[in-house]
Amino acid sequence: MTFTPTDIIIIGAGAAGLMAARELTKAGKKVIILEARERIGGRIHTQNIAGIPGLLEAGAEFVHGDLPLTQALLKEADIMLQTMTGKNYQFKKGVLEEAEAFIPDFDFLLAQLNQVQQDIPFSQFVQQYLKEETHTDLREAVIRFAEGYDAADIQKASTFALREEWQTDGATNSYHPVGGYGQLMDYLAADSKAQGTAIKLGVVVKQIIWSAVQVEVICADKQSFKAKQVIITVPLGVLLAQPNEKGYIHFHPEIHDQRAALTKMGFGAVIKILLAFKTAFWEENLAVQSISRSLPELAFLFADTTSFTAWWTQLPEKTPVLTGWLGGPLAEKWKNKNEDDIMAEALESLSFLLGTSTSYLQEQLQEGWVINWPADPFARGAYSYATINGTSTRQELLKPIQNTVFFAGEAFYEGHAIGTVEAALASGLAVANLILEN
Repeated sequence: MTFTPTDIIIIGAGAAGLMAARELTKAGKKVIILEARERIGGRIHTQNIAGIPGLLEAGAEFVHGDLPLTQALLKEADIMLQTMTGKNYQFKKGVLEEAEAFIPDFDFLLAQLNQVQQDIPFSQFVQQYLKEETHTDLREAVIRFAEGYDAADIQKASTFALREEWQTDGATNSYHPVGGYGQLMDYLAADSKAQGTAIKLGVVVKQIIWSAVQVEVICADKQSFKAKQVIITVPLGVLLAQPNEKGYIHFHPEIHDQRAALTKMGFGAVIKILLAFKTAFWEENLAVQSISRSLPELAFLFADTTSFTAWWTQLPEKTPVLTGWLGGPLAEKWKNKNEDDIMAEALESLSFLLGTSTSYLQEQLQEGWVINWPADPFARGAYSYATINGTSTRQELLKPIQNTVFFAGEAFYEGHAIGTVEAALASGLAVANLILEN
């Protein structure tokens, strides 16, 4: 068994871990990052595949709204942002039309949300404040949005948190990092390495033995690393794993209070479908296509009757790639389905929306991928959402355990940009500053 002394061990080379490492090494700390995957980035994974035009974003893809830390780092890294352009469409009650808004009657919804005086589960808000028959369309739309965009279980999700998030209107003001999000991870990793950070890939952490003065991290390959402190930046889904599941991290002594607190937080599931076609046939003249619905300048397509509730393109980059989205409780239910079944369902959904056959889509399809984040043992989901009393729970988890064990990541962020790369970066920065201040 090998022992490697250092100041701080960071578990996870995602946005939070890389951000924390950069700040700590700048301050002269000796840092090692241990990453279970054979790549950095965590739930950010930009892919360039030979023969496929454009980029493929398997994970985080958009900058939603004006997010200060993300945009400052992108500028520092000389990565441009481009606003997503094009038209939004919705398929609603059998009719395809341009969508004026993500949610109909949005001003009325905000007015109702602002009447809530005490935080309640979002399901209760819907039942109490949108109960009239005239609100049926709005009620269905906000449930789809909360479960899809926020990947939330509405029985647990905080109404106050959703209200705060939706008032920022980040969903309708989205940007693509030109060249993909992965560039930012590469930039942070390179900067950290230049300062002295060691990043070890393919190292699966199995056990953390800690005390008030030292921590030892034992890995699956029997490597062992010792340090004064450890920052755990793995996704909330991994922290919620069971002892018999891959990715589970054992603590000695056990952290019973923190484990209990973690179960009160919300973590959503997302399955993404990436379809690279030979051409962007949905843009073309119906007279020469085997489809009955054309979607010129397609940005987003929303649906109320199919499993995959959203599809989008890479506009303003014109590539023949469509991304499908299945989020929330249904994605959690589907996580154990095999990829062929998920792909078949995605093609069935898309063929219905475009008014064509799955055989035509398969003829046009160059290659397709299923990105099943809840089935990934080192993710076990996509991103967090706020639950009732989640703020007080999170604040408890932000307190270091005897100044030795720290948690960071998007689930531990305090602000309106929950579930985003901004949240992960800000959390990593905050934990690094906390360590440096003490």
